[in-house]
Amino acid sequence: MSATLRARGFAALVAGVVVAGTVLAPAAASAAERVVLSKGHTDAIDVHYEGGALSLKVNDDTVSPSVTRDPADVTFQVLPEAAMAVPDDPRFAFLGPAGSQVWLLPMTQDPDLLWPGWNTTTLDPGAFEGNKVRLSLVDVEGPGNVTLFTQDSFGGPLIKFRGDDGLPDAIDVPVQTHAHSNWAFGALGSYTLTFQAEATLTNGTTVSTGPVDYSFVVGELPGGGPEVGLSITGMADAYQPNDTVTLNAVQTPQTELDHYHWFSKCPGAADWSIIAGEAGVSYSFTATRELNACEYVVKLYDDDHAVAATSEPVALRVASPPGQPGAAQTITASIDDTQGALVISVNPDDRAVVLPPAQLNAGGDRWESNGELRPVTVTDTRAGQPGWSASGQIPAGFTGPDGAAFSANHLGWSPRILAQGSGQGVVAGPEIAPPGGGLGDSAVLGSAPGGAGRGTAQLGAGLRLSLPTDTAAGTYTATLTLTAI
Repeated sequence: MSATLRARGFAALVAGVVVAGTVLAPAAASAAERVVLSKGHTDAIDVHYEGGALSLKVNDDTVSPSVTRDPADVTFQVLPEAAMAVPDDPRFAFLGPAGSQVWLLPMTQDPDLLWPGWNTTTLDPGAFEGNKVRLSLVDVEGPGNVTLFTQDSFGGPLIKFRGDDGLPDAIDVPVQTHAHSNWAFGALGSYTLTFQAEATLTNGTTVSTGPVDYSFVVGELPGGGPEVGLSITGMADAYQPNDTVTLNAVQTPQTELDHYHWFSKCPGAADWSIIAGEAGVSYSFTATRELNACEYVVKLYDDDHAVAATSEPVALRVASPPGQPGAAQTITASIDDTQGALVISVNPDDRAVVLPPAQLNAGGDRWESNGELRPVTVTDTRAGQPGWSASGQIPAGFTGPDGAAFSANHLGWSPRILAQGSGQGVVAGPEIAPPGGGLGDSAVLGSAPGGAGRGTAQLGAGLRLSLPTDTAAGTYTATLTLTAI
């Protein structure tokens, strides 16, 4: 019996622009700034352990570089486009009657919807007993049922958390895990999901985050109207010293919101600074040589002081004092720290893994085969150096002759670093051993911490297939999806 594994590589770009300076790790957002996340990737349940304390954060990957937020400052929006009919399949009866409507954030990314997951990649191996933390859904408040579930290789649901059959529900999550599931909501409206993480340290001490509330809105935001865009007008190409500069905030379309804050960042500054006392639609000031190359943005806030819109930055240019005619030049160079990309790829001519024919193990109770993943290349050219994590998953399992199939959890790997650039700090992901733990769930192949990921690294892994002896003979194939975030 032989098995064939085809690896399909693709780029997962951390998209979006954040108005912030260059940082070497995910920046911490201001506690006063509330945000609504409705599209893109986010580690909604991001487990941290620092200073002896376990905590839950939100890793907002919808902006670049990513931002670490307090869950209290985030509203997760399930857009109306997430609506779908419950399948006419008894396996999904927990979602409601067939044909009834639910709102689903899928476990595979839809660029038009939010893609929330949970993450323990910030936790160090060896800190906790069993190298795991227990994640619990403690409570759900809202107008409908809430269920988080994955799917097996046959498409059947694997329920992780379910709000209508008694809470709390708990799962054990290994450290260095980045995972996604389907998030299903049974009705439009506002929800509060209360999560908790706890673990036992290797010295026997139990640590816990305590209950942490997460806010979700299914459908339109309360009092919401059309999405508003924000831009700045009035900035001239260049100014002379002592000229008056007047910048105006322009909403598209115009709304009733009128609460603004203006921010500036001058050369050498790491972060944007709020301009004290400037909360109106216009901002006027005097141009000076010291302000040359400073940038300005404006933010619009709603009644709850959440950011409703943020403008693109505009730059001020102030002419140099006159000198001898023809004896001086002004040369201005700009570097956009939002440029660059994170790309994961495989050689298109070297992307097929053919495992050797499986043999009985020494105990005579398993078919086993060992092979090698073809090299995987991760290239990070982002100036902000936020770090990255590369992972792999076989969501659909293996298929064989005459409809035969088996779960991808029968295939595991032992990741390793084949090569990395000078100054990179790439580390291999944890070993995933079959049967039981396998590549049916997302598993980390390798990662780089903030400040040490820029460059090109090549990752590999030893593969191990372990199957029960009653598996039907034949050639089986599967597709491994590779992702970098």
